[in-house]
Amino acid sequence: MTTKWTKLLVTFSLIWLQPAFADQDNNGILSLRDRAQVINTHLDDRLENLLPTLMRREGIDMWILISREYNEDPVLKTMLPANWLSARRRTILVLFDPGKDEEGNFQAIERLAVARYNVDTMFRKSWDKEQQPNQWDSLVELIKQKNPHKIALNKSTTVALADGLTATEYEEFKSALGPNLQSQIVSSEPLAIAWLETRSEQEMQVYPSIVKLSHKIVAEAFSNDVVKPGVTTTEDVVWWLREKVVELKLQTWFHPTVSIQRASEDKFDHIQAFSKRPEQQTIMPGDLLHLDFGITYLRLNTDQQQHAYVLKKGEQDAPDYLKQALANGNKLQDIFIANFKLGRTGNEVLAMSRRQAIEQGIKPSIYTHPIGFHGHAAGTTLGMWDSQGGVPGEGDYPLHANTAYSIELNAATFIPQWKKEIRIMLEEEAYFDGQGVRYLDGRQTQFHLIKSE
Repeated sequence: MTTKWTKLLVTFSLIWLQPAFADQDNNGILSLRDRAQVINTHLDDRLENLLPTLMRREGIDMWILISREYNEDPVLKTMLPANWLSARRRTILVLFDPGKDEEGNFQAIERLAVARYNVDTMFRKSWDKEQQPNQWDSLVELIKQKNPHKIALNKSTTVALADGLTATEYEEFKSALGPNLQSQIVSSEPLAIAWLETRSEQEMQVYPSIVKLSHKIVAEAFSNDVVKPGVTTTEDVVWWLREKVVELKLQTWFHPTVSIQRASEDKFDHIQAFSKRPEQQTIMPGDLLHLDFGITYLRLNTDQQQHAYVLKKGEQDAPDYLKQALANGNKLQDIFIANFKLGRTGNEVLAMSRRQAIEQGIKPSIYTHPIGFHGHAAGTTLGMWDSQGGVPGEGDYPLHANTAYSIELNAATFIPQWKKEIRIMLEEEAYFDGQGVRYLDGRQTQFHLIKSE
């Protein structure tokens, strides 16, 4: 059996036969040891099968990532094995594409670590400190030996996640490299984004189950097991979410929010102020609740926004006018994802979607972002809540296949019965395969319902 198929078998056994490895009283979540196996299998697959395509697509034959311990480049962190929680001393990773062999076949990407240690089996140690005490000199010798056309470094003026090389490391590297080779330095920005945004087949086998797990937590938070109308506050639910995630041995990548829209004489609720956190309120019958929440598991993130309605005594369902507002939000989702097309920029999709929604009587606000290794990830940005006219830089980046997004937006609807406008704020993970968009675990089309005694 080949190494490739052995690795695939490990992944399938851990995912599809997950109950054999997982704590069945813990929602089928893998143990830390088994998570590490999945993470490392995914990483090795990405390095072996995905990275060569991306490097050749972007025309970069040498990519160098440099970090010191506890000040890691965000891209480098995604290349460290699961048992490496940080860089060690100064860790330098070198990825080199030697191109085609004499028979015209592409050769494997060389993965080297100019570091004191092997980086697991992912990167082969290529520095012997006893033979060459200066780490920078060893790196320069390696570069001269490989003779690349380009030397890509993680520097970017527009994408924070592609700008992980610190000023000190950059200056020391340039000084060691010397003037003759400095002209070959380029920004790795397009390659760094491609690495971060592109989801592998193995990752997509597990991503839907991660989203499903997150949905399960949201559903419990928006139930009478957690919410007692007239007693429970929005902050109680927020901290229940934090405690629940810890109980499941997971992580949240941001502090959740829970907020309320309700019938009142106030023209605007605090929920409409995106620039500040909602204030604590006691949850009451008739309230429309909103939650923003996400988890991290197997190095992949979720980011979800859903709504619940607190039934008044005698009510069996949410009022029709609120259900119509939710339907408007779903319609905006449909308009938006229908405009995803390979090569279109985020700003183009944003403008098209807003125009079509307004023509259909919807008041839209769209602020969708890539998701994957990071919650607010690198890739095509499709609006921001305070930039509905387009986002310079990241909004000009075109859509690529095999990328995931948090479809985040809101539709405002005037509610005569409440004498004011409300916003249905929705967010769900979806995958763009180059042909169309599919939600990883569905989307909210009905309110969670919370009973009042």
